[in-house]
Amino acid sequence: MQKIPAFLRTIIGFSFFIAVTFPANAQEIPASEIPVAEKMVGLQFTPAQRDSMVNQLNYNLKIYQYLHGFNLPNSVPLPQWFDPVLPQMRFSTSQQPIRFSIPAAVAMPADTNQLAFYSIAQLSALLRQHKITSVQLSRFFINRLKKYGDTLHCVISLTENIAMRQARQADEAFAKGIYKSPLQGIPYGLKDLFAVKGTKTTYGTPPFKDQQIDEDAFVYQQLEKAGAVLIAKLSMGELAMDDIWFGGQTKNPWDLRQGSNGSSAGSAAATVAGLVPFAIGTETYGSIVAPSAVCGATGLRPTFGSVARTGGMTLAWTSDRIGPICRNAEDAAMVFASIHGADAYDRASRTMPFNYTGNVGVKNIKVAYAKNYIDTLPDNSAEKGVLKTLRDAGVQVTPINFPSNLHTNDLLVTIWAAESAAAFDPLTRSGKDNEMVQQWQSRYPNQFRSARFIPAVEYLNVCRLRYLVMQQAFPLLSQYDIIIVPSMADEPMALTCLTGNPCITLPSGLPISEGAPPSITFIGGKLYSEATITAFAKLFQGLTHYEQKHPAMFAN
Repeated sequence: MQKIPAFLRTIIGFSFFIAVTFPANAQEIPASEIPVAEKMVGLQFTPAQRDSMVNQLNYNLKIYQYLHGFNLPNSVPLPQWFDPVLPQMRFSTSQQPIRFSIPAAVAMPADTNQLAFYSIAQLSALLRQHKITSVQLSRFFINRLKKYGDTLHCVISLTENIAMRQARQADEAFAKGIYKSPLQGIPYGLKDLFAVKGTKTTYGTPPFKDQQIDEDAFVYQQLEKAGAVLIAKLSMGELAMDDIWFGGQTKNPWDLRQGSNGSSAGSAAATVAGLVPFAIGTETYGSIVAPSAVCGATGLRPTFGSVARTGGMTLAWTSDRIGPICRNAEDAAMVFASIHGADAYDRASRTMPFNYTGNVGVKNIKVAYAKNYIDTLPDNSAEKGVLKTLRDAGVQVTPINFPSNLHTNDLLVTIWAAESAAAFDPLTRSGKDNEMVQQWQSRYPNQFRSARFIPAVEYLNVCRLRYLVMQQAFPLLSQYDIIIVPSMADEPMALTCLTGNPCITLPSGLPISEGAPPSITFIGGKLYSEATITAFAKLFQGLTHYEQKHPAMFAN
């Protein structure tokens, strides 16, 4: 008797396992229903072809029913991970020491309320000079969260016990002359999709509002190592969409009649209102950029994979990113320096150098702007004001046509829909999606249901088309260190979500009447160029100081 190869024995064994575990009364699809499904994929088969297909389709159906029995939780990873690095890309792999400038002498303000808008560097100086303790500073910001959190609807839970433990540890280190990082003793907030032991991780939606995950997210661990102090889990749009959660709509600190936009809503609102010195957000498509733009924050969306996502809610495996939302670019650099890096669990993550110096040579840096998005704007637009400011400072800014005909928005939304529907399959299947606050057509309950009809073949081909888009965009983007675009322009945002390029969004003008300041986005033309784009943003902020404006209603 011929010996059966090991891999065939495995397949035969698996087939037998499937067969004996399938439900005996599994639903079957008749050949007469196949034409309806054909319309979804743009094909038409003959009656004979349908008769040939029907047995395989019903076998597939049994496999699907078998898979449904697992109710895979959101934390189960996807073993096919996305890599934004193209074969022709080359990077430095050497990490140099980073020396952030902590002011030698910072005075405590006569009005302690002014601490709310001190930079991380200023607060760090006060802590190191023993003019305030981390316990005192943490109490100060916790009290502000208690005072204004309901006004902005930006706080899901306070983490006072964790905060006091970490603040005391920071004070003990200061007393011994130990300085771990500029973040040591600095309070901060986490978007409430990151697991922290002993806290609820609600994802901003009723079906998960009592969820506790016995795990510490990678980004939380990185901040704990840096000595930062977690004081709150901040609001997020339900399952990372928009600014509405089970506690209401997160408000814009410049105008309470407006929402703060984007799912990192609480992180942006709380930072701009001076309720936390900085916060952590996430982005799949616009969730760092949009609330930073709308609220007047400085938000850094890093290169895809620059910060391991372990312990964070999955929305789309091939697009989710983690980044800091701060009040200025140097603060963003300080936070990113502490959180960036890979771990063994997020296989898409990669530790790359962040060689931040805070300086860029205006004569040498290659800067472009998207003329097809900016040239048609009024002469007094904030975007054209940015170009003038930079040119007056000696920066050469080259006009380019930013790709706008690649259907990047459609590609990204298709990938996002399919992956998010898989990530939350048990929610849809259980019917608990009916408990979510947002039930209109463009929100997740309907998106998850509709995405069930994206064929696997089409999803894979969209991913392959994404690769072609990456190849097509690379020659243009990589010519420049910085590409300037309007913050809320869909195609530049979508394209760089597909390619994985980093960007930083920041205020670009004075506040408009009672509203927030306008914003601008600087895209890094190369992957892993966070050091360049944060230094360039720092240059712009040093010329303009727009980031130093704060909403008056939160001054006390």
